[in-house]
Amino acid sequence: MNSQDRRHFMAGSAGAMAALGGLAVGSAPANAAPSKPARNSKDLPMMQGHAACKIDNTAVVLIDHQVGTIGWAGELANDEERQQLKMWVRVMAGFAKSAGMPVVLTSSLENEAQGPLLPEFKTLLPQEYEARVQRTGVINAWDDTAFVKAVRATGKKNLIMGGLTTDVCLVPPALSAKADGFNVVALMDISAACTRIAAQNCRELLGKAGIDLMTVTPMITSLLGNYKNPASAGFFKAFEREGVFQAFGKGNLR
Repeated sequence: MNSQDRRHFMAGSAGAMAALGGLAVGSAPANAAPSKPARNSKDLPMMQGHAACKIDNTAVVLIDHQVGTIGWAGELANDEERQQLKMWVRVMAGFAKSAGMPVVLTSSLENEAQGPLLPEFKTLLPQEYEARVQRTGVINAWDDTAFVKAVRATGKKNLIMGGLTTDVCLVPPALSAKADGFNVVALMDISAACTRIAAQNCRELLGKAGIDLMTVTPMITSLLGNYKNPASAGFFKAFEREGVFQAFGKGNLR
């Protein structure tokens, strides 16, 4: 071994010994910092955002997906994009129901221009539809005590939330729920803002508040974690029922 090889060997040995906590024979340097005790799981930071969401600890909250309100989502370019939004709402609702996740529905002024909730909810979520919170003027759903009570009654601290108009139906309650200590994930493909400028502003507001922005497909697959998860059956069933794979193949989705 030449002198250069020896220097490399000694440097590597010193690094290895340091990694082992300085367990070499002999005394440690006088100025060595005391070793830190290993942290246990209680010391580790809790997961936040979509990574914290699991099927058994998360509720789905769907706000103001109404037949009239969808016409106010000017971010959507045409009826095809409106149909896409409804497709993703049905996929999320159908999966949540099949997986046994609690779903909270709320609507605003059903007898006015907003109209009733999308009729698909009657079939996909019959019990949740009957139990929906019908607000009579409160804009930020989190300001409605009945709605907050329904969300808290799920017993879940992680909320996957979508509102038909991102800027009016989603952002205010999402920010309010986050401020109240809930971990909120916003689903952007079941929401659409009134304008493209508003859409960008909404993304900025939610991001600054520490709210993850997700879409239905990666959100559900994150919940599953493994395609062998029994809940995957509901995922594939919802995709097949709604023609999602065909829509993927067609391309040009929003």
